[in-house]
Amino acid sequence: MGAEPQTWHYGLVAKWWSEFNEGGPEIDYFRTFVEGDGQPALDVACGTGRLLLPYLRAGLDVDGCDVSADMIALCREKATRDGLSPTLFVQAMHELDPPRSYRTIFVCGAFGLGSDRRRDLEALRRFHEHLEPGGTLVLDNEVPYSDPKQWRYWLAEERRGLPEARRPPGERRRAADGAEYALRSRTVALDPLEQSVTLEMHALMWRDGELVAEEEHRIDIGLYFRNELVLMLERAGFADVTVRGGYADEEPTPDHDFLVFVAKKPPDLERAGGGTRTLGPRITNALLYQLSYSGSNDAGVHLRLM
Repeated sequence: MGAEPQTWHYGLVAKWWSEFNEGGPEIDYFRTFVEGDGQPALDVACGTGRLLLPYLRAGLDVDGCDVSADMIALCREKATRDGLSPTLFVQAMHELDPPRSYRTIFVCGAFGLGSDRRRDLEALRRFHEHLEPGGTLVLDNEVPYSDPKQWRYWLAEERRGLPEARRPPGERRRAADGAEYALRSRTVALDPLEQSVTLEMHALMWRDGELVAEEEHRIDIGLYFRNELVLMLERAGFADVTVRGGYADEEPTPDHDFLVFVAKKPPDLERAGGGTRTLGPRITNALLYQLSYSGSNDAGVHLRLM
């Protein structure tokens, strides 16, 4: 699939995430899809457990995976301290091969991170494959125009100013072990044709006032607009794709920085009723896409959902 895109969720950055990246409205919002008949569920790109651990504490049946072994190790440490023994594994989204199927797969704040378009399409196919028939995929996406500073780099004259100059480190934050951490980031490149941006993160750690470690990582991020992500989901086989604005279940508007995509894997019609079913008058966009590429123009076509 070409050169591996980069991500920064390792080492000191992973430690910072574990210590300070907690809370947020996403926790309660995504929980609504898992509770009830949304289990078992898989938290893809679970990181150090910001969503996963509260769900496990509430007794929900949720597994977690992440591309970063450092993140998974820190998540496991935190779970162990809480007396929890979750199923955690290290896998990239486009290589997803979990130990079981799920009623719900959710991806919070991570789709397109450290990836590219081909891998993201494969990730959506993997999500579809590993959902139970009738299962639900929920993922959020920050719209490309949410950050005015970054949005200006879509213009050629503004991109001539990249990479951005390095800034001083951000505010130091003290961790539970007494160490202090700080992060600083900058935009390195933006390609409007590929719809991708490359950011650089510089992480620093102090002990007793002395700088003892620093690391630099880059991350490649795919930038997606609403309609293309809907088409990608349909291409992957999902049906009944809906889009919500933010984490309050609102109708999406141009003013929402985050959109939430909810997509269904079609039910297994053979299992539900036996035999091959004839298409009725209502055909989803996903099925139309599949039929359009099957080469069939038979008005009486029969569809077998796999």
